[in-house]
Amino acid sequence: MWTILLIIHGLLAVALLGAITHQVLNAWLPAPKPATTFEQRFRAVHGGGYVNAIIVLYIFSFIAGAIIYPEYRVSIRVVVEQMEAWAENGAFELKEHFAAVGMAMLPAYWYCWHQPGAEHHSARKAITAILAFVVWWNFLTGHILNNIRGFGA
Repeated sequence: MWTILLIIHGLLAVALLGAITHQVLNAWLPAPKPATTFEQRFRAVHGGGYVNAIIVLYIFSFIAGAIIYPEYRVSIRVVVEQMEAWAENGAFELKEHFAAVGMAMLPAYWYCWHQPGAEHHSARKAITAILAFVVWWNFLTGHILNNIRGFGA
């Protein structure tokens, strides 16, 4: 059961990672029109169209992680500490905090993206960049820790 939940959590994280990456690149490096190269088309998405999907994916990924977390804390973390993988364990501790900060930022993120006009452009860029950092950090940290000692090991 834990492996299935971990796979679901991972799939949600991959979808979230793709959506937030498209959006942050669109916010910070908008593509010229017409977008002709692959890289330009990657950035040419409508960033506002991703907001609700990102929020839903973040919440469901957070919930899946919260369901998995007690098993990690009891079974996996102990083994990681016995392996003396202190940096990896510390990175996961930061992941927990970053995930909570990202969750708390979602209302402000939604608000900034749903306000028309240029006066919120800087706020949109900043909050999207912070949320993208959180998502990337959490994805990479979770992936690395799972490679060290996953549920199926």
